[in-house]
Amino acid sequence: MNQSRRPPIADSSLALLAKGYAWLPDRRRRTTSPVVRTRLRGQHAVALHGPEAVRFFYDERHVERGSALPGPVLSTLFGHGAVHTLDGQAHRTRKGMFLSLLTGPESVAGVVKDVTAVWDEAVPSWSDRPSVVLFDEASRILTRGICRWAGIPVDDPDRLARDLVAMVDGFATAGPRHWRARRARARSEAWLGRLVEDVQKGTATAPAGSALDAVVRHRDADGRPLDPRTAAVELLNVIRPTVAVCWFVAYAGHALHRGPAVRERLRENDAAYAVAFAHELRRFYPFAPFLGGRAATDLEWRGEPIPSDAMVLLDLYGQNHDPDLWTDPYTFDPRRFLERPPERDELVPQGGGDRATGHRCPGEDITIALLCALGPRLAHLTYDVPEQDLRIPLNRIPARVRSGFVMEAVRVSVPARLSGQTAG
Repeated sequence: MNQSRRPPIADSSLALLAKGYAWLPDRRRRTTSPVVRTRLRGQHAVALHGPEAVRFFYDERHVERGSALPGPVLSTLFGHGAVHTLDGQAHRTRKGMFLSLLTGPESVAGVVKDVTAVWDEAVPSWSDRPSVVLFDEASRILTRGICRWAGIPVDDPDRLARDLVAMVDGFATAGPRHWRARRARARSEAWLGRLVEDVQKGTATAPAGSALDAVVRHRDADGRPLDPRTAAVELLNVIRPTVAVCWFVAYAGHALHRGPAVRERLRENDAAYAVAFAHELRRFYPFAPFLGGRAATDLEWRGEPIPSDAMVLLDLYGQNHDPDLWTDPYTFDPRRFLERPPERDELVPQGGGDRATGHRCPGEDITIALLCALGPRLAHLTYDVPEQDLRIPLNRIPARVRSGFVMEAVRVSVPARLSGQTAG
């Protein structure tokens, strides 16, 4: 396609760093075009948004995902050789392993059971401490729970929790956070690689049906098992996203502090409202700003040309706050999801598309179910919220509550063990 008549496009890399999540929505508001054209790190980029754009983006005939992931992201968040780097049949075969592990009522219920058991064991001890940081406590609880479920023995779960958080916290930045993430990944891959080798040699046992067992036994599209390093990468891609739910747990504390009526409603133990609360947390609070891929060939979107090999961006944060999709999008109101459940490609905090054939996160049901279980548990606690920095800067990727949400004088006002709520 001939782009020669288009004026030069300025590079937006610095603007992205300065504005973060707000960068693409701001650009979109300033154009009447159905796409946003820009350059990132010198490369032509075209940004899309909306449910139709989600379906366009996840069509492998249009956009390749695996080849678009930059090295720094692979070295921190996903890991080299991960399922995210694959396309076509290789991706579908490896993704099938994750789908068998992380979807279905029994798998979801199993994760929720183990995580909530750890929560119910841990929370009473908070009463004995002058203060707790919800983000940090949630990361430790989630680490213990998901490793228990996955059949992974852990000698130092607190250290592992810090490493798993570091991998997420440092993937989209330069400087100390990024290098902490790289060191955390190298440490964790080496540890899990040794565990996989021990299972393969028979000097360690993987519980039958566990994630560890499934990854060790998996065969790729070529019929070969995963080598220990790649198996370690994929085990981290089971446990790391689950531990990242601590971002949403801290956001839940933020939401309940700002909305006492929401807290009271959650205390009613209404399962439908708990699901709506989980959806609204994921819609309202910043998680992933956008996703990227590469145009597989010369494309056209709503009359706009997209040249082959251009970067194609899907604006997640902008779509989740689009007034054409959501009434009062900057108001936190779970009731919107009581009136109408979200469509598949409408609410996209963790991406969109068909998780069976595309790159959508296979653990999305687990995220929702964990928030359905932990949200009411948090609402049932009584605690003081001291003076602290509760801002959530949008120019920090990934964003998070600056203070981590500090709680003082925590009291367990009702029995900690609620009837576990999951997303049906």
